[in-house]
Amino acid sequence: PQSSEEARAFVSAFLKRSMPRKKDEAIQAVLTQKAVVLEHRSKRRRKQKRKKTKSFTARQRREMRLFEIEPEQQRYDIFLPLHELWKQYIRELCYGLKPDAQPQMVQGKLLKADLHGAIVTVTKSKCPSYVGITGIILQEFKHVFKIITKEDKLKVVPKLNNVFSLEIDGFVSYIYGSKFQLRASERSAKKFKLRGTIDL
Repeated sequence: PQSSEEARAFVSAFLKRSMPRKKDEAIQAVLTQKAVVLEHRSKRRRKQKRKKTKSFTARQRREMRLFEIEPEQQRYDIFLPLHELWKQYIRELCYGLKPDAQPQMVQGKLLKADLHGAIVTVTKSKCPSYVGITGIILQEFKHVFKIITKEDKLKVVPKLNNVFSLEIDGFVSYIYGSKFQLRASERSAKKFKLRGTIDL
């Protein structure tokens, strides 16, 4: 058995090792307390930087021809099932497109909807050669629509200065391309304002 002085000396030495940041006076003050809380120095963990996934640049995508449709795939009948899927999607989005549905509600939904697979017609244009083009939208970019016509021709139609009509289950909606120059992902989050008159 150790004497009280040896025990006190052992505890003091132990506390000095356990609490190196504290001075002797502070350690003596801790000894007079009933409870002793030992300090624990934790090693700082270095935050691991998350590696960002590198995406292709626009130039690399063009060089790799990621968005190009092969000539043998440019056939209208191949994309008719896509149009049927789009109609189902719009009906679900617009709660069934019932006859008593409000046109403003349908218009608001269509403005934010994904148009890949929709059949559209160019009704007005500052360039007369675009008027009358009808087909299924295969790709939508910020400034253009890529449309496949019934004649199996792939047309690139700019949104600027063009008005497109879109019909589904008796509802006809008009898209003013000049106010529609957004990517599909950006358009879904945009708030469109109703305006009385819109110019080409």
